[in-house]
Amino acid sequence: MKGKNIRLQVFLSHAGIASRRASEDIIAEGRVSVNGEIITARGFKIADDDVVLLDGKPVRSENRKLYFALNKPPGYICSSSDPQERPLALSLFPPEIMERLYSVGRLDIMSCGLIFFTNDGDFALRLGHPSSGLEKEYIVEATGVISDSVVDAFNSGVTIESVHYRAKKAEKIGRKALRVVLIEGKNREIRRVFSFFHLHPCLLRRVRIGDVLLGALPEGNTRPLSQEETQRLLPRTGAGPNERKKDIRQNARSHQRDNSKTNEGEDYGYSD
Repeated sequence: MKGKNIRLQVFLSHAGIASRRASEDIIAEGRVSVNGEIITARGFKIADDDVVLLDGKPVRSENRKLYFALNKPPGYICSSSDPQERPLALSLFPPEIMERLYSVGRLDIMSCGLIFFTNDGDFALRLGHPSSGLEKEYIVEATGVISDSVVDAFNSGVTIESVHYRAKKAEKIGRKALRVVLIEGKNREIRRVFSFFHLHPCLLRRVRIGDVLLGALPEGNTRPLSQEETQRLLPRTGAGPNERKKDIRQNARSHQRDNSKTNEGEDYGYSD
């Protein structure tokens, strides 16, 4: 192919390396070369016959798009690697899955429950961003009794260290248990609100994303998302006009700048 017809970050996303947003960061870090030349410029375009290396290893586009649900146990992290050698959620996937997967959003190391993994960067970007309006539902159990004032504050909104937290819905399901529905999950939102009221969550489990339920999926197990499930999720995520997609990407970059101090288990749109 003679022309340069695809942006480098799009190619990396299609290859299952990361979302387009995260791929831009990888490029900026000088980790990607094209035909032997390190590329750091935003918007660089490549052709099908160009040789792309990431950290010195070849990158090839993946034609098969995969979408999985995982019931993540506590004690596993959602990153693709960890310098502290903590257990990776990716290690729970069957070994016959050779494609490079990454999580859609995060669950922190001690949280558990439903999380998606994919090699489709666009899918991850659209679902992960708060503008998708995608609901995430959690069951939270505390070590102490949860007062009605905590529930009222979470429903009406509470400001903690200049950050405003508000659930779409919070309701008691027991003396020490809450059901919480979030849309824009800010960094460790549920844990921060609990801590503000001197409560400690001993269990934080995500049980729903959109209309996809955790259901009876055993802890530590995975299952493919059905075509019907992915199709129901995508209309919520700007899969229509190109301008909508452009707005989501621009908002993602802005949101990333606003949350540049996040760490493992804290990712825009999916946090607890």
